[in-house]
Amino acid sequence: MGEYLLGLDAGNTVIKAVIFDLTGRELAYAAREGHSRMPKAGHVERDLNEFWANAQHVIRTCIDRSGIAADRIAAIGCAGHGNGLYALDADGAPLLGIQSLDTRASQLADELAAAGAGDIVYPIARQRPWPSQTPTLFAWLKRHDPALFQRIGTVLLCKDFITNRLTGERVSDVSDMIGAGLLDVAQRRYDVRILDAYDLGECMPVMPRLVESDEIAGRVTAEAAALTGLAEGTPVVGGLFDVIASAIGSGVTRTGAASIIAGTWSINQVIVDRPELDGPVFMSSSFDRTRYMAMENSATSAANLEWMVNQFFADCPEGTSPFDLCCNLAASVEPEIAAPFYHPFLYGAQTDGNARAGFYGVAGWHTKAHLMRAVLEGVAFGHRWHIERLRGAGASFDEAVLSGGGSRSKVWPQIIADVLGVPVSIARSHETGALGAAIAAGTGVGLFSDFTAGAASMVKLERHYAPNPTLALLCDQRYQIYCDTMVAMTPIWKRMASLGAAA
Repeated sequence: MGEYLLGLDAGNTVIKAVIFDLTGRELAYAAREGHSRMPKAGHVERDLNEFWANAQHVIRTCIDRSGIAADRIAAIGCAGHGNGLYALDADGAPLLGIQSLDTRASQLADELAAAGAGDIVYPIARQRPWPSQTPTLFAWLKRHDPALFQRIGTVLLCKDFITNRLTGERVSDVSDMIGAGLLDVAQRRYDVRILDAYDLGECMPVMPRLVESDEIAGRVTAEAAALTGLAEGTPVVGGLFDVIASAIGSGVTRTGAASIIAGTWSINQVIVDRPELDGPVFMSSSFDRTRYMAMENSATSAANLEWMVNQFFADCPEGTSPFDLCCNLAASVEPEIAAPFYHPFLYGAQTDGNARAGFYGVAGWHTKAHLMRAVLEGVAFGHRWHIERLRGAGASFDEAVLSGGGSRSKVWPQIIADVLGVPVSIARSHETGALGAAIAAGTGVGLFSDFTAGAASMVKLERHYAPNPTLALLCDQRYQIYCDTMVAMTPIWKRMASLGAAA
């Protein structure tokens, strides 16, 4: 058996490949950014042929950079963004890739909720209908694009498409399918009652075969080996919902441990022993074969900083990171009660697909630095909103590990620690999603006894941030204003959406 592991991490924008040794040291890394298509308002899609070409490129590049023979890779694991909808036709050809930033089904999600679908589904799947959720999008296709709907041969999730291209298998893992709201969480299997609630009862035949995250799903085919440089026959495990992979890859493996991810999505999750809490949370997922991850998530995190950089800091001086520039601007101003506020709703809010981003309280004496601090703080407030819902449901924790793009900043983690009021740690590896997938791969081929043992071997914590107690009251006051303005804007956002639809 080889002594290295390949982890793949397929997000909404970038696919990454990382080769690790069994201590978590990175031998090589490669990444390539893809392109999203937005053919209509609210539609966010990707070209699946480009997606697979990018995967081939990063795998081959990573192997070349590592300097090792491909047959020394013991196993492969893939993590990918949850929800959205990736589809093959009946012959297995790529058909459609809808990303988890898509909001085309906002109105349908509201209709499903009003019809009581959530009341039927939540006790089974621990979710209610929401716009980017896989079954909601599937139901939207049935209603609005029946010709395409009829051509679907298999419904997959993001990382499953890469697994399919590598192995030829049409599979998905339990963690991702629970995260998509398509499984009975307690029984870890499909349930026709869920599909019926979305008017998809006839669609069970197009659901992929289920495997566990660390179960060998297939092996690299001769064709895939020729395209990627991998060794034919290399085991590929079922893989992970990327937020679960990032938790494992940042060392969050004990019950009661918390993982916060500041990536495209705001991910806030706590490991629990049972899927039911004392109050409703956004979703649950599988952590391992016996425990669960209670989650509160929305597309309201570092995508906001990425948007700011692309729109307003693209001409940053050569050799200067625009992300560092933005964070340093934010750090150059002191927090104050009358500073501007920012709502991080570029892609809607968890409970309101009509929500939109905006600055509030901007005065003539405020600068770019004040606005940048408002963005970083507004994202942190978004994380806090989710965490307060988790705590209200009975999930408790007193520290967290932060991962995702936001964790790379030396400024943002301190703001998050101050806003949340808990210590925040950062893992050594920036590629926690790929590392978590690699740990699953190592577990699947017997290199580790379980995820906890794998994380103990491969994960190291690097930085620690303690909340500033002198800012606690200020953060509480500003958070309340953030929430109050969110409530006040709700009817305005709805009116804006209705006017846009009418136009």
